[in-house]
Amino acid sequence: MTTATTSTDTDTDSNTTVLPLAGRVAVVTGASSGIGEATARLLAARGAAVALLARRADRLAGHVAAIEAAGGTALAVPADVTDPAAVTAAAERVRADLGRADLLVNNAGLALPDHLGRGGDTWRRMIDVNVGGAFAVIEAFVPDLVAAAAERGHADLVTISSAAADTVLPGFGGYAASKAAVSHLLRNLRAELAPKDVRVTAVEPGAVDTELRDHLGDPALTAAVQEAVATLGPLPTGTDVAELIAFAVTRPRHVSLPRLSLLPAYEV
Repeated sequence: MTTATTSTDTDTDSNTTVLPLAGRVAVVTGASSGIGEATARLLAARGAAVALLARRADRLAGHVAAIEAAGGTALAVPADVTDPAAVTAAAERVRADLGRADLLVNNAGLALPDHLGRGGDTWRRMIDVNVGGAFAVIEAFVPDLVAAAAERGHADLVTISSAAADTVLPGFGGYAASKAAVSHLLRNLRAELAPKDVRVTAVEPGAVDTELRDHLGDPALTAAVQEAVATLGPLPTGTDVAELIAFAVTRPRHVSLPRLSLLPAYEV
């Protein structure tokens, strides 16, 4: 039997498994694969009702079925984060089907090469997804986070940025710039939302073993990236990042972890 509580302990006397996120409503964007998929599954396993938001509806349906088969609660919400109207509609659907969101993991993102002289299409696309999409999600869901925090004492806004926000990545300047913008946006949002009891956390992973780097669209660059990544040793997985997110959002209410980094052991 599952007890709705925010404690992380296990009551061995009554043989009751305590789920630390029971009673919470989580939204995870970019949930069709990688970090987003792993995070949605982990938050659901720890008791949250989870809305999975991404463009690929078929994948979302499969993930929701798997979560429900494991005893969790999940909702597939197909939407493109670059369409503010679709994101607003998604927030309304989550509120109607699961309740007011009090935990947002803003993960949808894109990494593409953008060498100078090859046109600005990839630059604009990354700004649209990584910055514009992140802001659209924040704008749609923050009112619910604030209202939930007023009721329960706290809510959580987690956004996946990147270690690239503070590093130089030749050939990926647009990606690095977009993630720097996201990280700085979160620092400003923390000042705005902390007095309203909404904790703001930026998670900045380095190289992670996900499909993101398989969509670069340039075979030579893909090979070079894979060669560079191979020097880093075993890579963290999406589940490793999800574990870090779950740790952050289950801290006591008076504890905030505003900026977290996760790197392969050999990445410096």
